Amino acid sequence: MSPAAKVSEFHREGNDWFCKTGLPSDITVVVDDVKFHLHKFPLVSKCGKLARMYEDSKSTDKKSLWTTVFEEFPGGSETFLTAARFCYGARVDFTSKNIVSIHCAAAYLDMTNEYGEDNLISQVETFLHKHVLCNWKDCILALQSSSPVLKTAEKLQTIPKLLNAVSTMVCTDPSLFGWPMMMYGTLQSPGGSILWNGINTGARMRSSSSDWWYEDVSYLSVDLFRRLIKTMETKGIRAESLVGAMVYYARKYLPGLGRWQSRTSGSSKSRTSVVSFRLASASSSSSMSPVDQIALLEAILSLLPEKRGRSFCKFLLCLLRVAFILGVNGNCVKKLERRIGMQLELATLENLLILNYSDSETLYNVDCVERMIRHFVSSSSSSELSDFSPPSLDPEMSPSSLAPLRKVAKLVDSYMAEVASDVNLKPDKMRSLAAALPECSRPLYDGLYRAFDIYFKEHPWLSDKDKEQLCNMMDYQRLSIDACAHASHNDRLPLRVVLQVLFFEQMHLRTALAGGLNVTNTGTAHTLTVPGQEIVQRDGWVTVVRQNQVLKVDMQKMRSRVGELEEEFQNIKQEMKKRVSKSSGSMSSPPHLVKMGCKFLLPRGSDAKNDTVQGSVSSTPRSAAAEHALPRSSRHSKHRKSFSLFG
Repeated sequence: MSPAAKVSEFHREGNDWFCKTGLPSDITVVVDDVKFHLHKFPLVSKCGKLARMYEDSKSTDKKSLWTTVFEEFPGGSETFLTAARFCYGARVDFTSKNIVSIHCAAAYLDMTNEYGEDNLISQVETFLHKHVLCNWKDCILALQSSSPVLKTAEKLQTIPKLLNAVSTMVCTDPSLFGWPMMMYGTLQSPGGSILWNGINTGARMRSSSSDWWYEDVSYLSVDLFRRLIKTMETKGIRAESLVGAMVYYARKYLPGLGRWQSRTSGSSKSRTSVVSFRLASASSSSSMSPVDQIALLEAILSLLPEKRGRSFCKFLLCLLRVAFILGVNGNCVKKLERRIGMQLELATLENLLILNYSDSETLYNVDCVERMIRHFVSSSSSSELSDFSPPSLDPEMSPSSLAPLRKVAKLVDSYMAEVASDVNLKPDKMRSLAAALPECSRPLYDGLYRAFDIYFKEHPWLSDKDKEQLCNMMDYQRLSIDACAHASHNDRLPLRVVLQVLFFEQMHLRTALAGGLNVTNTGTAHTLTVPGQEIVQRDGWVTVVRQNQVLKVDMQKMRSRVGELEEEFQNIKQEMKKRVSKSSGSMSSPPHLVKMGCKFLLPRGSDAKNDTVQGSVSSTPRSAAAEHALPRSSRHSKHRKSFSLFG
């Protein structure tokens, strides 16, 4: 009787396996430092590889005990034990978890029908086609357990078969395959509960949305997930479904992406896997090393389609933030910046505020945003990206009347206002951001003025030269009336800038006044368009006239301020001349001042007459000519000096 007929069981003693057959062992197989003390006949009769090795050893080695070592045996010692049990005629249980490794081990040992009818390879392939490839749960489990033998399974075409089966089932109604079929069937009560043998179970039907498979495929390794997505692309699965799976996978394993909320995942809290099983994931975010996380991010980036969408752009910005955290190579960052820049009009301020994780002094990564703006400007002339169709990934995305360039300008102005409070931000960076967009992108410069005003407030040590260089980035004619009114009273702005703002504000009001007169002549109320603003006329031009009067008062105050500055400058100049020259001619002014002082401090009738006479004398042509010859500034300062002394 053969040893296989009398086999009862295998037992282990330390690092050695023995088979209880009543016969001494005549062959020793070593796999991963584990020794199997077996018999030649059952192994040689089933395994073509061992049969050839045994024939070769008979001519060179005459020993009765033969020992062989298998290096890198597929599946390790446990899988070899399963193959050995099969050779001895013991019962072997095939499952979706071990079927791939057993298939690889059988192929390694060459256990074909040539060395025995209905050999191990034949039985494995039968089980694979009848029980695994037609079941969603078993396919996912088989793929996940194939990681240790991935190269061998790839050569045997086992992995492509499983991937094709999964891709086909994603395109199919879940009620047609796998477990639990009744969850998507038609056997339900009038209230929507599931019926079992006509009995109401109380369980509710789950909706078969297009994202039902995201959770299950997220248990696959990065390499298998990448290959699965590529296989699904060849099957014609919609791009938004594939992106949804990649977003789900990335959120599960990359740090920081869990806070990202997809607009299409409103029911994500109630999403449950079609398969009711849980495995230890291929790798968790806590145990995955930074190197593996970088490899995952690069794999996700290589899989993402060349599409555009609001949620998709948000996801790209989150990937960029993670890329800076992990410190990925420059090529990956450049690809992300280019793809974000090509759809920058869909970004939001919240996601654009990327912290600086390098050794830079600034709080936010301003250089990255500037590069994305320049990518947008260079690609805005040609629409290179297509939208997701149908727009299920972005249900709230709708065409807007604003041009993309103006959207980006508004976004950049808001971004500059947000980062302006950083005390380490240099004026050159603010100028670079403002100059990154063309002039035609801003119909109004109110947003840029607000950003500069915040920057001046948080950086009070800036010189007037730096402030003027920044303000020169603005077009004062494109400031609204409210912005002009604010700028005219803004002490943080240089005086020259304030004067320019007041000049253009007066021009706007004159234009509005002329339009108001035209409206009065017609006798109707219209909306008058002024460059960069709109004024509603009610009672003719009364409103505009009032604004013009307020402007005149402000202009008068500004002239007074300029006169005071000129007067102070003249006083300082005269004091310097007195100290340098020390001449006696400078002593002639005090009696005149005293005389004037007496005239003002002690008014009498005679003094009044003198005043009259002096007034008449000063009105002579020669006096008038002399007075006219004086500079306007000096006359103004002289008049103001008398007020400052005796007023």
